[in-house]
Amino acid sequence: MTDPRSLAWPPAPIRTERLVLRESEARDRAAVIELNASPEVGTYLGGPQPRDELERTVPDVPGRSPGWFAVELDGATIGTVQLKPHNPELPGSRHRRDAGRTELGYLFLPGAWGRGYATEACTAALDWFTGAQPGEPVVLYTQTANAPSMRLASKLGFTERERFEAWGAEQWFGVRSSVTPSA
Repeated sequence: MTDPRSLAWPPAPIRTERLVLRESEARDRAAVIELNASPEVGTYLGGPQPRDELERTVPDVPGRSPGWFAVELDGATIGTVQLKPHNPELPGSRHRRDAGRTELGYLFLPGAWGRGYATEACTAALDWFTGAQPGEPVVLYTQTANAPSMRLASKLGFTERERFEAWGAEQWFGVRSSVTPSA
């Protein structure tokens, strides 16, 4: 079973050397709005969403679902990591259906970029998932033009399964086989 919604949730906060991954709280709402309204964050995601629309639609406690982690640095929310059900019906090949049923997603505020936080947070979330669901692969999508995301996929151990055109750009699809959590 790889649907993170069926995992025991929430886990105890996950602490790394610099970060805390935890269940969403009301104090994360402003960061979630900023993430989705940011032109920089939206560059490879179809652009930013209108802030006024986000203010109306983002719930008081955003991302309240199993597999959705707020990423905190020194008490401030700097991003999110999601382990969510994989939707293989996205445009492209039928080969993605059997690759894995859980997809990794992540968003970080631009001020947090380039410091290794995404690698640290995603590694911790994947280690948690591997401990909860041994042997289950995880999939990842990104645009090939998103060089930092392509580097992160490689660091995390994802291997390319295919490339395809969708949303006006070349997309990359990779799979990470379950491995023993890092020590």
